[in-house]
Amino acid sequence: MRKYWLLILLGSLSVSAQVTRDSVSGDTIGFHIREVEVLGHQSISSPESSQMSAVEVPILQIQTIPALGGEVDVLKAIQLLPGVQSASEGTTGVYVRGGGADENLILLDGVPLYNVSHALGMFSVFNADILQNVTLYKGNFPARYGSRLSSVIDVEQISGDNVRWHGGVSVGLISAKIHAQGPIFTGEQLRARKLSQDKDTITANTTFAVAARRTYYDALLAPLMAAVSANELNGGSAVGGYYFYDVNAKLQHRFANNDRLSASFYMGDDVIYIHYSTDETTRSSYNSSYTRQKTKMGLRWTSGNLMARLLYEHRLTNNLTMQAHAHFLRFGYNLSENMDADQTQVNGSNTSTSTFKQSLNYNSRLIDGVVKTDFLYDSRNHLVHFGAGYELHAFRPQIANLMVAGIGTENYDLDTLYSSGTTFGHEAYLYAEDSYSPVKWFKLDYGLRASLYGVSGKVYPSVEPRLGMRFLVHKDVALKASYSYMSQYVHMLSNTSISSPTDLWVPVTKSIPPMRSMQVAGGVSYDILHQVELSIEGYYKRSTNLVEYKEGASFFGISTGWEEKVAVGDGWSYGVEILLQRKVGLVTGWIGYTWSRAMRQFDRPGMVINNGKPYRAKYDREHDLSVTLQYRITPKFEIAGTFVYGTGNRATLATQRYYDPVERVWVGYISERNNFVMPDYHRLDLAFNWHLPHKKSGDISLSKGGWLRDAEHLVSVSVYNVYCHRNPYMMIVEDNKLKQISLFPILPTVSYAFKF
Repeated sequence: MRKYWLLILLGSLSVSAQVTRDSVSGDTIGFHIREVEVLGHQSISSPESSQMSAVEVPILQIQTIPALGGEVDVLKAIQLLPGVQSASEGTTGVYVRGGGADENLILLDGVPLYNVSHALGMFSVFNADILQNVTLYKGNFPARYGSRLSSVIDVEQISGDNVRWHGGVSVGLISAKIHAQGPIFTGEQLRARKLSQDKDTITANTTFAVAARRTYYDALLAPLMAAVSANELNGGSAVGGYYFYDVNAKLQHRFANNDRLSASFYMGDDVIYIHYSTDETTRSSYNSSYTRQKTKMGLRWTSGNLMARLLYEHRLTNNLTMQAHAHFLRFGYNLSENMDADQTQVNGSNTSTSTFKQSLNYNSRLIDGVVKTDFLYDSRNHLVHFGAGYELHAFRPQIANLMVAGIGTENYDLDTLYSSGTTFGHEAYLYAEDSYSPVKWFKLDYGLRASLYGVSGKVYPSVEPRLGMRFLVHKDVALKASYSYMSQYVHMLSNTSISSPTDLWVPVTKSIPPMRSMQVAGGVSYDILHQVELSIEGYYKRSTNLVEYKEGASFFGISTGWEEKVAVGDGWSYGVEILLQRKVGLVTGWIGYTWSRAMRQFDRPGMVINNGKPYRAKYDREHDLSVTLQYRITPKFEIAGTFVYGTGNRATLATQRYYDPVERVWVGYISERNNFVMPDYHRLDLAFNWHLPHKKSGDISLSKGGWLRDAEHLVSVSVYNVYCHRNPYMMIVEDNKLKQISLFPILPTVSYAFKF
């Protein structure tokens, strides 16, 4: 019986199905089964490619896999790849090959984003409706990438279809989204389309793509807050809520065959707000005296990114292309709190009043301005990238303003401003890399990146060599090896595993040097029947000048600067990764497995952690397994599933107790940092997608102009944590017992989308 099931499985894998896609927009145009020949595109992880430790994640697969709350998320899809770990359940934190969350260079249209999450890390800032490509580099970094140690996540937005308009609206339990893309025709082109029998032959030189997303937590919370106000506040009121939003836009114009200009824009914010007011009168039971207390309180937290980019591309010759890039990025958050209290006391003919006002404003801000030029030279045996750039960074990590005023029996006025000041960082770099193939069976990637970083009168130089080799031992089998050296000039200080207001981005200083890493890797790549890619890799990475908070130190407290709260040390990691991936056919997806180790050691004078002894990193996990599959059963129905298993996260807990006779209390004994391993994590998610076309059988369009020819309804049912396993989020000690806190039980969600 087993062999029959094996034959059925192999048969389903051998059927080649193609989803015809527009070359620009990536929208699905039709579905049919036939033999497929892919020309002009070589997978980055195929045996033919010299690149290793890199994975392309198809957008169609990202859009169909199950998602928490039904919200499709790029970073959570990347967490399912080997070598990548999540911070904790339900969050978008990415930890690659033992590195920290701040060691990932996350690019949106070539612009590095510092904050990539919403809802305290539950969702990422990337709207999948407007994305075209997502590529993850875990090693063998091309020389054109720099300034991070562990990974590069390169996310590219669509530029827009130059022939037809596309768009859609979707509504889920968490958010509502809208997107549109298409050509911007001139008057002459519109007249030509009207007269043309085949309108698709008329193409526009200008295209656009826009998308917007907003959650409605605040709308759902409003009735609950109103009910609480009516029952508990005796005439008072309370209004509160949370929401986030994103706006993406891209505009591209082709001047001629050799010139193209594009502009990208992104804006997104998280907003938490609470407004509370009371008006209470307390009357004496002995006489006619009374006291009236009026109080107003408010709290508001905002956090977000603002990004704008211009890109000009010019083909100088048939072999040489230039790209000029300039962008502006602002990231920051603001926490403000205020309270106004008025009290009136009436006792007969005597009346006294007093007022109290307090406001606290805390914010952190980071601004980048970047200009750079890149060149691409393509010849018969060489593919050369080279370029240079300059980046200006402005850091204001901590600014706090406290104002307190009182008028009454005691008058006082306090206005205090604390600021760590603005630190400017200047980074200049140049690079060159070449992919050289002297013979068919051998390809060599070699490159060099040189940079200078100046801050507060201190200049840090860096020379970063990159090397990769591919040996084709068979037309479908290749051996690969690589070496990369990276430098990083910024740090993120965080006390938690989620994105929160306490995260601070700070630059290197005179006393805090740049982080460095060296990584070597080797592996084999096998293309199975030109449909399934198998890669096996082993790696070793060594990092220096890593930064962590000292024992007992934290973000809170502004009497000392952040440099006095951190320690500088070293780390190393190693492991083996296996990836089996299929991108075409009725059954697509991947299976990934990782065995790894990640260690830390902080033993420098004055910066000792864990008594200077090596210890496991917080996200050191020995085993990680993920299975992600999609099965297109019919053109109208598909099912997707994800299974995840991993060794538990680490925590620092007291495993023993002893009695202190002096203080007369029991004291917990912690043997070392991250000494406790949480229970193993595992979860199964399922998703069911129904595609319901508008058009009837035989119809070629739904409108006179034919612009709705591919319109469809999409209904998705997603079930998170199908068998409701209580996975650990954190461990606490309560009443001398160790207790596990879990967040997400089984969570079914439904979403609806209309696309055309």
